[in-house]
Amino acid sequence: MAKRNFKSFFPIAIFFIALNVFFISGRSMLARWGMEQDVLIIGNLILLLITLVSFFLAQKGLKNPNPHVFVRSVYSGMMIKLFLCVIVVFIYVSLYKTTYNKPALFTCMALYLVYSFMEVSILMKLLRKSPHE
Repeated sequence: MAKRNFKSFFPIAIFFIALNVFFISGRSMLARWGMEQDVLIIGNLILLLITLVSFFLAQKGLKNPNPHVFVRSVYSGMMIKLFLCVIVVFIYVSLYKTTYNKPALFTCMALYLVYSFMEVSILMKLLRKSPHE
């Protein structure tokens, strides 16, 4: 069962790896766009970890026969993800005050949306396959 849980998270892991390969290999292009490579790589890693927690929380709710548990777990995961991202952005901005990298920060915000969309679409596929009707 644990193997199936990680198998369903595989597209998100592939997306993470592809982004990091792009961020590492495209350092000069990112610099031309005014983005710091380190901010993007760390932001991508944080988004992956937070998405992993949210995803497995929702998947745990999916196993419960009560559909309200699944809905609560998805909402809880989204709220946890949102608040943790806000906390990380607040810490980053407060540490670097006026020198924080806005283009990289906005790119990470867009990645938040992509990770959330991928997570929800995978969960919806798992919900359709769920034996609980």
